[in-house]
Amino acid sequence: MSKRIFGDLDGLIEQVDSKFTLVNVAMLRARQLNNWIRMEETPPTERREYFASEPLVDRESANRNKPVSIALDEIAAGKIGYTRTREGIK
Repeated sequence: MSKRIFGDLDGLIEQVDSKFTLVNVAMLRARQLNNWIRMEETPPTERREYFASEPLVDRESANRNKPVSIALDEIAAGKIGYTRTREGIK
């Protein structure tokens, strides 16, 4: 991983409640972004329905080919909301 991600780890964890939650939120968002990238590369006549969403951060600064990096940038910017629905196992 790049030095930048490790440098921003504390800032990313402030947006969620644990490292494990951060991984799960980033993974789900990266899948959505990956579907969006795939949909953008497909000709309009051949597109299928995907659960896709375009990046919420500036497209100029976002690297289109790295959905995980885009997801982490969105989490750091506070664009991705997260709410714990229940407490952990006791």
